[in-house]
Amino acid sequence: MTDRSCFTHDITEASTPLATSPARRTLLKAAGTGLTVLAAPAIVSAQTSPKIRIGFWPVASAIPFFAAIEKGYFKEAGLDVEALKLASPQQIAEAIISGRAEGSSNGTGSAALGLAEIAQPGLLKIFCTNPTNAKFVLDQFIVAKDNPVKSIAELSGKKVACGPGVQNVVLARTVLERAGAKNASVVELPIGQHIASIVAGQVDACYTLEPTGTVGRLNGTTRNLEVGVIAKYVLGDPMAPWHGGSASLTTEFIKKHPDVTRRFIAAYKRGVDLVKTNPAEARPSLKGYTAIEGPLTNEVPMADYMMSTDFKPADVAYFQQFFDLFTERGIFSRKVDVAGLLYRGTA
Repeated sequence: MTDRSCFTHDITEASTPLATSPARRTLLKAAGTGLTVLAAPAIVSAQTSPKIRIGFWPVASAIPFFAAIEKGYFKEAGLDVEALKLASPQQIAEAIISGRAEGSSNGTGSAALGLAEIAQPGLLKIFCTNPTNAKFVLDQFIVAKDNPVKSIAELSGKKVACGPGVQNVVLARTVLERAGAKNASVVELPIGQHIASIVAGQVDACYTLEPTGTVGRLNGTTRNLEVGVIAKYVLGDPMAPWHGGSASLTTEFIKKHPDVTRRFIAAYKRGVDLVKTNPAEARPSLKGYTAIEGPLTNEVPMADYMMSTDFKPADVAYFQQFFDLFTERGIFSRKVDVAGLLYRGTA
């Protein structure tokens, strides 16, 4: 197993709104450049390769990235990859805007990346998504184990927590509304606090992501009220692919380092292929990156994964439908064209 200390760096700054003004973007970019100059290479053997700093959120759907690190796929490709653990998809997006990250791993909220693209047009390309639904489970509503509610509709007037960031808030509210829950209040909480907040009675339910549901179920404190809720209530089909998380690279990096980009994506795809063909071998890679480890890793459901070059028109359409929700809700100031955001082998 790879020594993770060479790869992982925790960033704990408070969550801030995405940079939208040119002046703020310039300031953040300058700050990011300064950090790059000060940072020492983590891997001596990869000094000829530029550092690739990838932001990740500690959710199960980022497992291809974790596996590629733990299995040494990036090192075998001669790449200097650093994993940046951030508190929310919004922080990952801002790190990309500021130049402190060259991209994101799977599990990063696609809507957060869409907002980053609006803030700085032409900023990034998505090369892999983690579509989920009722079969490939990531998203869920959870309640206390002994809570008598049987449907999301019964959460009317209740206090519901969700993960941090605009994507989680919008989706939680949309599902509650479309499932028939009226006047429910939604509060943002770090995903690691979801189970504890239910146990303490601070909230009545949580819209959350794996591995939270699995952890709560196995420790006997929470149960899943419903899974695959975004496919059902937002896309209109429980089996529709919800492309809620995406791995990306900046367009600037792709243009400047085309060969390194190809090697990085190829190594990343090895992680994807491992998860899809041998999840039992991939699951231990969750340890240290998420809240789940040991025997519990065998219980975590796996998302599906799709490289951008494999997208068919129906996949683009479902992804676009998801993004259009944020335009309709006034979160996106303009329509974001998913087809133009997907990496097709060139920047």
